[in-house]
Amino acid sequence: MAKTRYLTAPLKTDRLPPGIPYIIGNEAAERFSYYGMNSILVIFMTQYLMNAQGRPDHMNGAQADAWYHTFVSAAYILPVLGAFLADALVGKYLVILLLSIVYCFGHFTLAMNDTRLGLVLGLGLIALGAGGIKPCVSANVGDQFGAMNQHLISRMFNWFYFAINFGSALSTMLIPELLNRAGPRIAFGVPGIAMVVATVVFWMGRRKFVHLPPMGLKEYIAQFIDFRKCNPVTGDSARLSRSETITRLQKLWRARNRENLKALLNLLILVPFAAMFWALWQQNFSSWVVQAEQMNRRLFGIDWLPAQIQTVNPIFILLLLPLFSYVIYPALGRFVQVTPLRRFGAGLWAAAAAFLIIAWIQTRIDAGQRPHILWQILAFIMLTAGEVLLSVTHLEFSYTQAPRKMKSLVMCTYLGAISLGNVFTAAVNFFIQNPDGSVKLKGAAYFYFFVIVMVATAVLFLFVSQFYRGRTYIQDEAETQPA
Repeated sequence: MAKTRYLTAPLKTDRLPPGIPYIIGNEAAERFSYYGMNSILVIFMTQYLMNAQGRPDHMNGAQADAWYHTFVSAAYILPVLGAFLADALVGKYLVILLLSIVYCFGHFTLAMNDTRLGLVLGLGLIALGAGGIKPCVSANVGDQFGAMNQHLISRMFNWFYFAINFGSALSTMLIPELLNRAGPRIAFGVPGIAMVVATVVFWMGRRKFVHLPPMGLKEYIAQFIDFRKCNPVTGDSARLSRSETITRLQKLWRARNRENLKALLNLLILVPFAAMFWALWQQNFSSWVVQAEQMNRRLFGIDWLPAQIQTVNPIFILLLLPLFSYVIYPALGRFVQVTPLRRFGAGLWAAAAAFLIIAWIQTRIDAGQRPHILWQILAFIMLTAGEVLLSVTHLEFSYTQAPRKMKSLVMCTYLGAISLGNVFTAAVNFFIQNPDGSVKLKGAAYFYFFVIVMVATAVLFLFVSQFYRGRTYIQDEAETQPA
């Protein structure tokens, strides 16, 4: 019997799986490519965009914001497609590898074509590549572990998260400088090269990874609807007749699926609130960059570029994650129960506070002043605190409150919230544009609008959260079998 080309189950070891270095290297390079490209998009659209004749075709701030948030919304809704292809048809490895190649072409399209056509094609390919692999990469991490080394999963995800923020911090510092010194071709080309490196590193680990086979389309559908009947004594199953199938479907809908549906609907309650958080958070890559252009950015003897200020977010993430986990939550726990829903709600208020600072900064700019960039960094601290409170909590909550057979599907609701938030921000920026190029919400009024929206969202959540009745679902230890 011929041996399989790849591992199909985790190795029996109490050490980290052999594929982990390739996963870490791939993630660092991929995040470098994405956040590097992401950090200069708005600057590119407002200062470097050309028409087919090679003449400037720059967008105004509202147009650039609308295009940017439309791209992000696409990138965060396409994980549904990637998850389906991976689980039902071709497996996670092939989805990651093939869509990473598409991802590379997106970067190089942006580098070689600085027109609106190149922008649409490049961002479309990147959204398909980055979005499609998003649900597969983190799931591929978990696939590498078996019963003997499952205690190392937390350590692995710490390194995984470190790789994300290391790649992000490095690229948001370097790529804006390349755009300023060498132009868009080099600035977009370097992230493209990084994505090629990420793809090659992932391919090099192919014989080290565990390749779980896809279920197949019929089996994928069958995990939601069971078309077999089972003898309660022997356990044998047989195909149901047409009438028995209809009866079985009716019983499933009324009984077993009722609980799953209730759990899913409970979790969907959180999605619009999380979406509004992301509608504000994502603007640190768009409207905040435009604002930073009008501020005094001299700090530590260096005149920083507007797009480089975003670097403080991944740095603050690395600082605030342990601070909240080991200091703030335990300290607050002495006086009040720190529940996931309370953390989630606090994240909404933190986002409102961050935008209140940004609105105050813009008020001073509108008055002809040039406030120091430290004020925006203060807003970044509040925004990052909100991210720790809401984003990490929403991820954890989505997993624990999801039924055991629906956890992958429910994780897409988390990503869908990010997509919906960017749809909202894009819609606002499209709506406020006047035919003559002016905008309805100008200057500080734009940011105060989002402050009002966020405060209203946070107040509404105070009432809605009182009626949340969820249930925690954790995998039974008996279900875990040695690899």
